Amino acid sequence: FLEMLRRGRVAMFAIDEAHCVSEWGHDFRPDYRLLRPLMDAFPDVPRLALTATADRHTRADILTQLGIPEEGLIVAGFDRPNIRYAIVPRDNPLRQLMTVMAENPGPGIVYAPTRAQVEKLANQLGASGRPVRPYHAGLDAAVRAANQAAFVDSEDMVMVATVAFGMGIDKPDVRFVAHAACPKSIEGYYQETGRAGRDGDPSVAVMLWGAEDFVRARQRVAEVEEHRRAGERVRIDALAGLVETPHCRRALLLRHFGENPPPSCGNCDNCLNAPGVTDATEVARKLLSAVYRTGQSFGFGYVEKVLTGVADERVTQRGHDQLSVFGIVTADEAPLLRPLARALQARGALVATEHGGLALGGEARAILKGEAEVPLVLAPKKEPRSGRRARGGTGAALNPVGDPVFDALRALRRDLAREAGV
Repeated sequence: FLEMLRRGRVAMFAIDEAHCVSEWGHDFRPDYRLLRPLMDAFPDVPRLALTATADRHTRADILTQLGIPEEGLIVAGFDRPNIRYAIVPRDNPLRQLMTVMAENPGPGIVYAPTRAQVEKLANQLGASGRPVRPYHAGLDAAVRAANQAAFVDSEDMVMVATVAFGMGIDKPDVRFVAHAACPKSIEGYYQETGRAGRDGDPSVAVMLWGAEDFVRARQRVAEVEEHRRAGERVRIDALAGLVETPHCRRALLLRHFGENPPPSCGNCDNCLNAPGVTDATEVARKLLSAVYRTGQSFGFGYVEKVLTGVADERVTQRGHDQLSVFGIVTADEAPLLRPLARALQARGALVATEHGGLALGGEARAILKGEAEVPLVLAPKKEPRSGRRARGGTGAALNPVGDPVFDALRALRRDLAREAGV
């Protein structure tokens, strides 16, 4: 191979997805480390490394690993102002995704974490009347190619896919990207949501998240090499900060990549409809104490019963109605328990046991001792919807589906594009 390159007179080494060479990157691939010795064999050939998802630490490591001098670093802006970010707790994912589709005509991508979930969601979302196709590595190559071609050619198709879908696809008019579960990192989230609105028109990025996403993410940390675990935990904590912040999502994203944005963007869910924030430290101490005193082996539902004073048969048989934490949560505090448990799991203060129970972890000890506070974000009250289009959509005037003139022009554009082979 080396001899073939020498005979071919290589003009440049171009490395895409360059963050994969760094152990600090969100998608480290050891094979990328083989590139440096190869390039060093051609010292006079220039090197170009490209990535859209590297924070400051990862950028510095890329330069080191690929032998690129620091003065060769060029950083473009990360802001995508036409994308409206929204992150909401997952309560009825099918209904929530159906709403996203109804509010956003035009092509869209729904990312699901597993092949099985891709297939299930594709079947369920197809009931909306929109064309919906699945995409994952388990499909036959011909089926994947056909589904991808249909999506690129379509003006209203929704692709339900694993995160591999989207790389190298040039489709500028994707109107929404939805995540049915948390991505693996902020870098992954930025890369995947960045597939929306490349034409510059208003687009939407919606993430549905649940505590179990962070439970699985923290469990996966044990599967990576020990020297990489600290970096993985930092990535999970950063993602938890994004989903739990009451402040501007875009500002947090841009600061993560080393920029200094204004405190408010005016185009994310928190800026458009600011959530409330309450000091839930005392309720958190009660919840953590109940988890500890019941033996760190029961799920949230059981712990909630103990805290709210529900003396059912399971509780009384175990004598947990005699604990000091039995019934200590007031009627005003009770509605906070579920979102609080979700938030504590996101930040790692509560972790799941192998049997589905809850146990103390992370900073639980500091919270119990009064050394750490627990602010809790309260979702704003939902506003009544009016008409076909809700506030979250990309705007009916920008994409007036159903208007005869618009539909005729869209059909003409499609025909002209096919004739031109684009």
